Amino acid sequence: MNLANLGKAGLLVAQNRLATAGHNINNAATAGFSRQTVLSQTAGATPTAGGWIGRGVQAVSVMRSYDNFLYNQFTTSLTKGAALKTYGDQVSQVNNLVADRTVGISPNIQQFFNGLDALATAPADVAARQELLGRANSLATQIRDANAFLDDQRQNVNTQIDTTVTQVNSYLDRINDLNRQITTAKATNPGQPPNDLLDQRDQLAADLGQLVNIKVYEQDDRFSITIGNGQTVLGGNSVYHLQVKPSAADPSRMAVHYTVQGPGGVLQPVEMKDSLIAGGKLGGLLTFRADVLDVTQNDLGRLALGISMSINAQHVQGYDPSGAPGTNFFNVSTPKIIMNAGNAATADPTASIADVSKLTNQDYRLDFDGANYTVTRVPDGTVLGPVPVGGNATYDGVTFDLASVAGAAAGDSWLIQPTRDAAGGMDVALTDPSKIAAAGWDPDANGGAGGPAGSANGDNALLLAQLRDKKILGGLPGSPAGQGTMGLNEAYSQLVNGVAVKTQTNTTSQKAQETLIQQNYAAQQAVSGVNMDEEYINIQRYQEQYRAAARLIDTASTMFDTLLSLRS
Repeated sequence: MNLANLGKAGLLVAQNRLATAGHNINNAATAGFSRQTVLSQTAGATPTAGGWIGRGVQAVSVMRSYDNFLYNQFTTSLTKGAALKTYGDQVSQVNNLVADRTVGISPNIQQFFNGLDALATAPADVAARQELLGRANSLATQIRDANAFLDDQRQNVNTQIDTTVTQVNSYLDRINDLNRQITTAKATNPGQPPNDLLDQRDQLAADLGQLVNIKVYEQDDRFSITIGNGQTVLGGNSVYHLQVKPSAADPSRMAVHYTVQGPGGVLQPVEMKDSLIAGGKLGGLLTFRADVLDVTQNDLGRLALGISMSINAQHVQGYDPSGAPGTNFFNVSTPKIIMNAGNAATADPTASIADVSKLTNQDYRLDFDGANYTVTRVPDGTVLGPVPVGGNATYDGVTFDLASVAGAAAGDSWLIQPTRDAAGGMDVALTDPSKIAAAGWDPDANGGAGGPAGSANGDNALLLAQLRDKKILGGLPGSPAGQGTMGLNEAYSQLVNGVAVKTQTNTTSQKAQETLIQQNYAAQQAVSGVNMDEEYINIQRYQEQYRAAARLIDTASTMFDTLLSLRS
């Protein structure tokens, strides 16, 4: 090995090192880039009588600084952080809606009952009657507006689910494309890792993980990806796109569907349970919908029913100034029945509120197995019991009636929502102030036969006003009918506090997660990140190596010229 070849080998390796250092510097701010290093080794030695004389250096490969454990630790924390942020963005809007105690539902409840107090004091006062109707309408409007806001939130969640799934599919396509590029690159240059392509694929997988929790498996230089409890979305050379379609149980609820190969290789969508999708933006949206939106809207509907049904029950026991018995003060909605899209039944069951004090903030599923009907709470999964075929049964203050069911087959099911739409359907039935039944019953009227107490009597208005403090909602199982544990204001305070606690808990978790993300990022960057000071120093070292190798070539040339001159 002559000096010229030694110098040439040194030049080539130094040149590779300089180019790699420059590549590192240029990509220091590139997301997902891993610092690269030229691996070199001795080129061996030539045996001589005077010993083994070295043949210089040779570049073996360019490797990226990568630790799979640290990478997974970092991306996992990103996935959870994205879910918490999405949940927090949504729940804060609901919290802002219900938290203001100076305006909104809570003060309107107080004003409504204050109006009843005023009417009980002056039952014949037309102005007091008109004022009460105005306050009743204001309360109903506030409750409807709050429900409309929650409906808008629900539609917004549906839209975001659709958008997020579109993004997920795009990432899957790009990762699949990089799988092909990496396979081609390794086939073109066997044994040498295509570092930049590997970084790009890892970064896409990390970005995908911020949309939905994924599991990545690497085999034969390709990524395979699953979500949920093992549903494959990327396997081999195929991408199995997710779809967003209305849920079979509730068409107003957009659900994520994965795809499987059916007969003849045709891809068919299969609905995924929301509970199977965790982490990332998609998981945050679905958790918010189930944990906050459904519960809050059901709580609001239960409050609306509590106000409407308790006021109606007392109002019909009074009499208006003309002596006519009272009618319903508020219009009351009936439970919502939703037929599963796969049902064979041609007619659905009905449901009604039997005891408002027993209402919960849960929905219910009625299942038919071909012989028996069973009622289950949703989403907590508590099986409440059977409903006789053609008969009825009452659970949680709701009567489930099967008299109208026809054509049912095994596997049919119905979703019953007793309170979900109650707030949106709340309005005042009375339009005429003179129809307010403020008077009670006078047993001494009509010569002792009894009769309406007259327009100057406010006994029934007083009983209506006393409902302010009566325990109307939240009755315990097995307690007498109408015996609750919460007043109307307590019920609304429970709703507000429930949202506030979830908001605060998420805020605390999000801050802790952000700290964990920073720690995991620092640990990952300590291995894979580019240190600019280190690269500057490396460039100086490699530059000196390059100069030294060049000097070897220059020395070899001088020695050769000397030999030529001796011959001449």
